[in-house]
Amino acid sequence: QVQLVESGGGLVQAGGSLRLSCTASGRTFSMYTMAWLRQAPGKERDLVAAISWSGGRTYYADSVKGRFTISRDNAKNTVYLQMNSLKPEDTAVYYCAAAYRNWDLNNPNEYNYWGQGTQVTVSS
Repeated sequence: QVQLVESGGGLVQAGGSLRLSCTASGRTFSMYTMAWLRQAPGKERDLVAAISWSGGRTYYADSVKGRFTISRDNAKNTVYLQMNSLKPEDTAVYYCAAAYRNWDLNNPNEYNYWGQGTQVTVSS
């Protein structure tokens, strides 16, 4: 019901910033809980941040709390991940994901729609 396309990945120096964008197709974007997940080579997929359909609730993994900010613009069918104070450990493929009116923001099993991912590389 929704297709997701990520953009904004790239190479950045440690301590720098990057903003990822995820644009969704369809006309029901406002009813979906949105999230960002990441997967480093040889590592498991981790939930990074999530935001409710109204934008009133957010979740952040401990590893990014205070550095990353998730937001959404329902008028543009877009969710963002602002990443500040980036570390080499943040290097991964970042995926946008969606779940229809999900209340368990921190449960990665709830997200059943996925984008193709965008590479983020943080150099020393």
